[in-house]
Amino acid sequence: MGEPVELRTGRLRLSAPVEADVDAIHRICQDELIQRYTTVPSPYRREDAESFVRLVAEWWEAGSECVWALRDAEGLVGMVGLHRIKDGAAELGYWLAPEARGRGYMAEATRAVVDFAFGPMRLERLEWHAVVGNTGSARVAQSLGFQLEGVRRSGLAGHGARMDGWIAGLLATDPRIPQAWSV
Repeated sequence: MGEPVELRTGRLRLSAPVEADVDAIHRICQDELIQRYTTVPSPYRREDAESFVRLVAEWWEAGSECVWALRDAEGLVGMVGLHRIKDGAAELGYWLAPEARGRGYMAEATRAVVDFAFGPMRLERLEWHAVVGNTGSARVAQSLGFQLEGVRRSGLAGHGARMDGWIAGLLATDPRIPQAWSV
């Protein structure tokens, strides 16, 4: 991929996280829900945020992952990324600061990333994985048209324990209309 690509929505600017974001990333990643439902280290140290910013630059350059910081008028409010990009597929992952939740930011940002994935990147499939019970993340995936494919028993490793995980998929050819899941 090379250079990071900036995306814009009506209310957000999505750009690669930079060194100036380290303090905000560190602060936001102290959130209990982010630590419970994502793969961020727990406890999350400032050094983890510094390392993350360095790694994102390497991932963009290698084309292995694309990660964007979500920025509203106030500053950094979350992250969204395409992870493990390979063979026409990637995994969509995201987290949002507690104070930014409930505003529709993540649905807005992920729509832009999905459009980029199926447009300029020409990916064929996106996957979404979440710990069973992460209903906030599930609502975003459902709104994008992801189809629930099942539960992976003890399918997700996190913070010393294996957890059951939902998996959903979205193909480039799928209609992007909200899906109702029975979870």
